[in-house]
Amino acid sequence: MIQREVLPNGIRIVTENISYVQSVALGIWVGVGARDESDKLRGVSHVIEHMLFKGTPSRTAQQIADEIDTVGGDINAFTSKENTCYHVRVLSEHVPLALDILSDMFLNSSFDTEELGREKNVILEEIKQRDDEPDDLVHDLFAEVTWPTHVLGKSVIGTPETVSSFTSDDLRSYIKNCYTPDTIVISAAGNLNHDEIVAYIAAKFGDLTGSVADWRAADTTPVFAPGKIYVEKPIEQVNLVMGVPGVSQQSDEKYALSILDNVLGGSMSSRLFQEIREKRGLAYSVGTYAQSYQEGGYFAFYAGTGVATSEQVIELIKAECVNIQKNGVTEKELQRSKNQFRGGIVMGQESMNSRMMRMGRNELNYGRVLPIQEIMDKINAVTVGDIASLSERLFASEDFSMATVGPVPGGATETDEDEEETEE
Repeated sequence: MIQREVLPNGIRIVTENISYVQSVALGIWVGVGARDESDKLRGVSHVIEHMLFKGTPSRTAQQIADEIDTVGGDINAFTSKENTCYHVRVLSEHVPLALDILSDMFLNSSFDTEELGREKNVILEEIKQRDDEPDDLVHDLFAEVTWPTHVLGKSVIGTPETVSSFTSDDLRSYIKNCYTPDTIVISAAGNLNHDEIVAYIAAKFGDLTGSVADWRAADTTPVFAPGKIYVEKPIEQVNLVMGVPGVSQQSDEKYALSILDNVLGGSMSSRLFQEIREKRGLAYSVGTYAQSYQEGGYFAFYAGTGVATSEQVIELIKAECVNIQKNGVTEKELQRSKNQFRGGIVMGQESMNSRMMRMGRNELNYGRVLPIQEIMDKINAVTVGDIASLSERLFASEDFSMATVGPVPGGATETDEDEEETEE
């Protein structure tokens, strides 16, 4: 049973009691991410995520890690374009300790100058690692070249210049302005007591004030720009991502897009996996993904292939887009995708961490936790005609946005001045 509580200051708490398990997953979510950063503060949300583990007046970084490890728990965090999450998993008996550690980190982090200096070096190494891994870098480049003028096109991790410039005061100021009660959701799933969690959060977080409306810029729909960027690296494969405009989180078309994604490249039985990898042996990694945000989205194809076959892979992807636009999907493909979607949801429910994550994201995205049955009803309602209409719109133009890392496919020319700056 999912229970929801809103504190007087606007903090939302959602829990799900699963009495037959012996663990609990807890998460503190903030509806703040890379999309909220100015150019000068690019990457600050990610730096704050790191620094919340680096000590408080009552705990050192070592003590935070030791206390969780001592009880066999697991603690971590992540930053995305639209939100940040600090989460922990423990046995049910250790929920009070987990809540105490999470709230201490979240509310009382010291942001020590020496610790910040060390952690900035760690993140600079993380940026280097991203740049050295073409199958990671190419996705960031694709977002940047696709939405060059929108904050959703910017990287979560920031740049060496911005990360190096941050001070402890920058982090404190950003938290004060942005980590406001109306952006905060606490979600928990497992063998728990809802009232006890609400009482603890109310005591610790009840005095927080502020509003997102005081600082956040108005949401704007990102304008899809079919640009191209080729980043040459002395490696064996061309790592490529190409794509078209997609749909936002708020659009019910996201259900049809999930099925289209599955049919085209989201599984081993998908058309592109079978055609490019199984039948032709042109790639090891090939697939599709739908990236949806509150303000918009895109639908992307990715592959890693040799320079001699890269143009062929690109043409095969384009040909399949034309094919599905003209001929649609079959009833068999539609039903198979619905079954795979249902299987993913049901199996995800077997993980307390997945349940906690779903509730937190739902509350931030929709202001409520979507019932599983409601989601399945909308998936089951998708028809072959819905997929045809969506495909007709998505693939109406052959003007794809594209990013590649590795040997330049087909002898493409260097990027223009703006894109070269992106590469740096």
